[in-house]
Amino acid sequence: MTPERKIPERRSRKARRTRDTLAQAAFELVLDRGLRNVTVEEIAEAADVDRRTFSRYFPSKEAAALDSLRGDGDRINAALRARPAPEPPLLAYRRAVLDWLADPEAEAWHRRPRIFELLVVAEEEPTLYAVFHHIRVDAQEDSIAIVADRLGVDSRQDIRPAVTVAAGAGALLAAQAAWVRGGRPDALPERVVEAFDALAETAKEARAAGAEATEAAAETEATP
Repeated sequence: MTPERKIPERRSRKARRTRDTLAQAAFELVLDRGLRNVTVEEIAEAADVDRRTFSRYFPSKEAAALDSLRGDGDRINAALRARPAPEPPLLAYRRAVLDWLADPEAEAWHRRPRIFELLVVAEEEPTLYAVFHHIRVDAQEDSIAIVADRLGVDSRQDIRPAVTVAAGAGALLAAQAAWVRGGRPDALPERVVEAFDALAETAKEARAAGAEATEAAAETEATP
């Protein structure tokens, strides 16, 4: 490796460390003192950088505090890419989420220290919840592209990838909300299974109702 190439790589590692240090400082301060009692200047000071450096990495204290959650969407999407091609897309999404939850190296939310606390705070603080929503949306955009690739379609023309991801991500969001409100930090996997089971049952009922409606319409047309 040439010296010229080593310099950008060192800068990249240093930038990553600075970002991680700021994110960890924001995470801890917000949980220890409450979002409204923490300033950007205090986060920067805790990370031993100045205010300008903070702004280079994050637009707000909320974005810094939630930065550790961004990687989880990437992990779920990596698991989705790895699912067998023949699996139906929604089943693949469900199993990707369960793969993420079961992977000890991924440190899913129920395994990572204080993430449960962070999501409790996010439920209570509108500005924090808004940033969390944007993180989820970014992850879902990538999920849609993955599902479209699995189906061999253009997601701009075919609505199925977006519908699949909206359904799967909605089940995960419902599970997360029930988990946070239930007060049991270890219960996330069972809540996720419960949510996806409910989604499958609802889809089954919808298909049955649609079949009945179609049959009734056919009988009506056949009646003289």
